Amino acid sequence: MASRSVTSAHVRTAVLVSGTGTILDAMVGAGVPVALVVADRRCGGLERATGRGIPAVLVERPGFGTDFDRDGYSQQLATTLRDHEIDLVVMAGFGTILSEPMHEAFPERILNTHPALLPSFKGWHAVRDALAHGVKVTGCTVHVAGLDVDTGPILAQEAVRVLPDDTESTLHERIKEVERRIYPETVLAILERGAVLT
Repeated sequence: MASRSVTSAHVRTAVLVSGTGTILDAMVGAGVPVALVVADRRCGGLERATGRGIPAVLVERPGFGTDFDRDGYSQQLATTLRDHEIDLVVMAGFGTILSEPMHEAFPERILNTHPALLPSFKGWHAVRDALAHGVKVTGCTVHVAGLDVDTGPILAQEAVRVLPDDTESTLHERIKEVERRIYPETVLAILERGAVLT
């Protein structure tokens, strides 16, 4: 498909959730026009979407074992998003790593946030790893999701100081406060300047 330039009024954004939906709330509160919310499991994020009058769909993972068909699930999710004419995908605490079928369907149009200053501390335990390494500063990164976990062009970062008495929980909560601010700001900036979608 040829590239096309679009304005924010024509970009349909979907938010992918797996948990309580606090990032979704931050997106909506900041004025991000969310056309659809999709979850990979039953979670509070679906209820938040419904409560706000946003269409919500459960594309449930069939399991979490080693036999999980990641490509099959990614294809099912991509089909659902295409059926709803989605242009931009915003992962908001989404717990499933997506594979090639999603990236092929939405090239350079899947956004993610990570609780560290990428490329440092990739993976699920970024906050714990930062504490274990004794760093004085960590932070939050918003990036275009790459095929490999926690890769892709960085769109925004903000540092968060590590305090001497921090636990994984206290540090993660301060990072989340930054995340709930810079992630919506980044999405809005993309929408306000328009986007080139492939």
